[in-house]
Amino acid sequence: MSAYDAVIIGSGPNGLAAGIALSQEGKRVLILEAHKEVGGGTRTAELTLPGFHHDVCSAVHPSGFISPFFKTLPLEKFGLEWIHPEVSVAHPLDNAPAILLKKSIKDTATQLGQDSNSWMSLFEEFVGASDALFKDTMAPLQIPNNPILLSKFGLKGARSAVSFVNSYFKDEQAKALFAGCAGHSILPFDKMLTSAFAMMFVIQGHVTNWPIVKGGSQNLAKALSGYFVSLGGTITTNTRITNFEQLPKAKAYLFDTDPKQLAAICKDELPKSYLNRLHNYKYGPGIFKVDWALSESIPWKDPNCLKASTVHVGGTFNEIAKSEKDMWEGRHSEKPFLILCQQSEFDATRAPKGQHTGYAYCHVPNGSTKDMTAAIESQIERFAPGFKNIILSRHKTSTKGFQDYNPNYLGGAITGGVSDISQLFTRPVARLNPYSTPNPSIYICSASSPPGGGVHGMCGYYAAKSVLNKKATIKR
Repeated sequence: MSAYDAVIIGSGPNGLAAGIALSQEGKRVLILEAHKEVGGGTRTAELTLPGFHHDVCSAVHPSGFISPFFKTLPLEKFGLEWIHPEVSVAHPLDNAPAILLKKSIKDTATQLGQDSNSWMSLFEEFVGASDALFKDTMAPLQIPNNPILLSKFGLKGARSAVSFVNSYFKDEQAKALFAGCAGHSILPFDKMLTSAFAMMFVIQGHVTNWPIVKGGSQNLAKALSGYFVSLGGTITTNTRITNFEQLPKAKAYLFDTDPKQLAAICKDELPKSYLNRLHNYKYGPGIFKVDWALSESIPWKDPNCLKASTVHVGGTFNEIAKSEKDMWEGRHSEKPFLILCQQSEFDATRAPKGQHTGYAYCHVPNGSTKDMTAAIESQIERFAPGFKNIILSRHKTSTKGFQDYNPNYLGGAITGGVSDISQLFTRPVARLNPYSTPNPSIYICSASSPPGGGVHGMCGYYAAKSVLNKKATIKR
């Protein structure tokens, strides 16, 4: 008899989601984690000075809050507390007020001049049917629950961001706000599907103001793990798996790892043809991140920027598009697009009284060794003069630093791999069931499986459903 019904390697949000979904069905589940703490990309640490609590990787969680699976879980009973800022995104411009992505479509649109009506008509239907849209888009390829709605989204989302803004917007305000959201795709803006990423982040911002987790992202992982354990699950930390023979006997194995780790661990359990396909997986660009301990709030030219959990720093659509094109083609932008988070503006537990944390990263070529600190701080200074004067301490994380922290982030790629048209739904390889492998006992449940990156747990949820829907047999 197997010791467990399932063993999960990795305790990121997807590994924990898979464990919960299996445990809810009465399965005996063990999660193995190499790090001393659970969480993967959802951990918090004093990276700079004592009392300053920084999110090591993921920081702001719109997809976690609206996750179709997480919404069904009693995570608040296990300590999870969401904090919603006044607005989701601020997008500062050089010689104009910052544009704010607000929950109200109308209030957002009123900032966009002659593009106001276009913005409202583009997003009203999707926001009104957001639950149905999220269920269909945060899933693998399958028969949609709302095919008409999804087809409408797909027709617009399949376009490049360049094509989208040129068709629908006239003024820089709307174009810039859309560009910042498109930047989360980590793709050049002339690529198909970049508008889908932008649209999804905009829609999420009109459904809820992008939240943070009180006390740090680690508390989301703690809530998930606490609920998992309450269902009878077991977690073992400080256990790095490098060979399949280390694993205890089980009916199924789910890997919350990148494809190369899956291939390395299971090299004797999977056919060479499949292993070769795993090794051909595309990871895409990495990131360079800086965390700051700050003596006061960031001195934005437009103080309305302090209302947002996230600030997209980069200026105009064309400037951001150039930055993202540079990183894709192996160059380091002199004026990089930044995703900046200011959690302590809304969560007093993050820093000593009167002081603040800051967090920003830019996209860089995979495996980059360049220190982007000066370029990042200059971009912030451009829109917040005096920023450099309030820095008490900083902590830098390079692409190597991210990979050392979490081997899933190969070359600093934090989102589980490229999400372009060739790989979004066929990740990690093209199969009818993307979570399965040629070995009926082995599955992948990481962000390298559909629907991809983000702290939403849906990759783990659907991988667990695959295990439950197919009788797994041990092959040892």
